[in-house]
Amino acid sequence: MKSLKVHIVIIMAALAVLVGAVSLATQSSHGQPQHPKSEPAVKPTVLISDRNTTEKSAVSAFVDAAAKNATLENELSWTFGGKQQRGWYLYNLLVGRTLNTRNQADSNDFAAALATWQQNKRLNPDGMLNEESFMAMVSEWQNNRLKNRAPAEPGQLITAPSSDFYDPERTAELRQVERSTYAAYKQMIAAAIADPTLKLAHTESGELASAEKYFKIVSAFRSREYQDQLRRQSPNAGSAGLAVNSPHFTGRALDVYVGGDPVDTKDSNRAIQVKTPVYQWLVLNAERFGFRPYFYEPWHWEYVK
Repeated sequence: MKSLKVHIVIIMAALAVLVGAVSLATQSSHGQPQHPKSEPAVKPTVLISDRNTTEKSAVSAFVDAAAKNATLENELSWTFGGKQQRGWYLYNLLVGRTLNTRNQADSNDFAAALATWQQNKRLNPDGMLNEESFMAMVSEWQNNRLKNRAPAEPGQLITAPSSDFYDPERTAELRQVERSTYAAYKQMIAAAIADPTLKLAHTESGELASAEKYFKIVSAFRSREYQDQLRRQSPNAGSAGLAVNSPHFTGRALDVYVGGDPVDTKDSNRAIQVKTPVYQWLVLNAERFGFRPYFYEPWHWEYVK
C-alpha cells in the first residue's frame, strides 16, 4: 500500500513537470504570451493620426489658396479684346455658376470647388484662380455662345412692339428680333414677372409695365451697316465692345436692361450692373430659356437653341 502511494506521487510529479515544459515551450516559440485583442488597439491610432495629418494639410493648402484668391479677385492682370483688364470681381456670379458654388471668393470652400473644376479641366488643381485658370474659364464661357453668326434673313425676323423696348421710340427697323428668340424672351419675361423677389411692375395681362425699365430690350437685330455706324461713333470701344462680326446680325442676340448705363463697358458701370437682382436672376435662370451670356457685357444675352 505504501509502495502504491509512492508510485502515485511519482506519476503526478512527472505529469506536472511535463505540463510545465509544454507551457514553457509554447511561450518561447511565440516570444511572449499572446494577447489577441491588444494589437488592433494600436493600429487604428496610427491610421487616424495619418488621416488627420492629411486632412489638415489639405485644409492648409486651401487656406493659402483662399488668401491668394482674395488678392487675385481684384488684382489679376489679363488681356481681353485688346484691352488690359484687372481682377475678376466683375465676373464673380459667372465664376460661381461655373463652379456650382455660392461661396465667397476668399473662402476655403470656393478654393476647393475651383480645385475640382481645375482637375476636370486638366489644370493644376491648386484652388487659385490665376490667369491660366481664369482664361480657361473665359474660353468655356465664350464656347457656350452662339456658334452660327450667319445674318438673319428677312423672313426670320419679326418686329417686336415698342412696349418691349427700353426706348419706346426706337424705329421699327431696330425693333426686329429673330422669331424663336423673341418667343423665348417672352417666356423668360413671364417667369421673371412671376418671381416676387424681383418686384417687377407689370400689367394685368402679364406684360412689363411701360414704366418698368428692367428686362426691356435695348438692342436686338442690327444690320451690318448699322453696326459699322456704331463703330464709327465709338472708335475706342474695341472688339470686346462692338464686334466686327456681331451676333446681333443674327437677330438672336439681345441687349437687355439690367441697370446702370444700359450698354457702357466701363468697369464702374458694370460693377453696378452685376449687383442688380435682375442680372443675378439672369445668371441663374436665363439658361433655362436658351440664353447664354457674353461675359464681358452683363446686358448681352444670346439665344443658342
